[in-house]
Amino acid sequence: MQFRQQALSKLQSPEEIDLPVRFARPQGWLVLIITVLFVVAASVWAVTGTVTSTLNAPGILTHGQGSYVLQSPVAGQVTAVLAEEGKRVAAHTPVLRVRTAQGTTVVRTLAAGRLTTMVATIGSVVTTGADVASVERIARAGDPLTATLYVPAESGATVPVGASVDLTVQSVPSQQYGVLRGRVKAVGRTAQSRQRISTFLGSSQLGEEFSRHGQPVAVLVQLDAAPHSKSGYAWSTSDGPPYAVDSMTPASGAVHLAAQHPIDWLLP
Repeated sequence: MQFRQQALSKLQSPEEIDLPVRFARPQGWLVLIITVLFVVAASVWAVTGTVTSTLNAPGILTHGQGSYVLQSPVAGQVTAVLAEEGKRVAAHTPVLRVRTAQGTTVVRTLAAGRLTTMVATIGSVVTTGADVASVERIARAGDPLTATLYVPAESGATVPVGASVDLTVQSVPSQQYGVLRGRVKAVGRTAQSRQRISTFLGSSQLGEEFSRHGQPVAVLVQLDAAPHSKSGYAWSTSDGPPYAVDSMTPASGAVHLAAQHPIDWLLP
């Protein structure tokens, strides 16, 4: 009976049609407006904004003309070392004196360059064709250094000529002197085998190291010149290191790839 009286009272009461209807609180409108503005801003940035990515790769400083391995033409015992490691040598410079059963033979360089590695020592026995030294080809004493980076073959096509490169040089503390600046001068067309890298650098160890994860593509980097610095090259700090950097020094490079619009990542 109580429920029936409540229902009758409800029917007899006038409808509250004059009261305003509240669709949303002010806080809700504020959140909606901020969300819409954020979506619009993100859409505009995706179309007009740019993002730059980097590609890291190991490498080495060289003079860009490669090296060659000097081999002994005879078998015998080394009786004298006639050239100093690290020094420049002219073509046909005597490097070793080897005593054989037929007499003494002098091993000479094939082309001018810098003697980067001396394998043979006095008293050691060499066989015909054995590696005794490595010589980096240098045409002139003032030839500038370059850097050769070994980029994974699948990433070689993404490296544009002219891209800026930051090089961390093993012999230079980057926290104190910064990184070496350069630009991509050329990108190899084919992947390089371990043997080819070893021949170019005159070191089987380097060939093994740079091809450890597959056959890479060689990227030649031209270093930015800075005559006022001690090294002769531009660094991220004002002066760079207070000493020169040598060829055949390991380095790692960060290649700044071409800038892309974020929307390009979503399009096929």
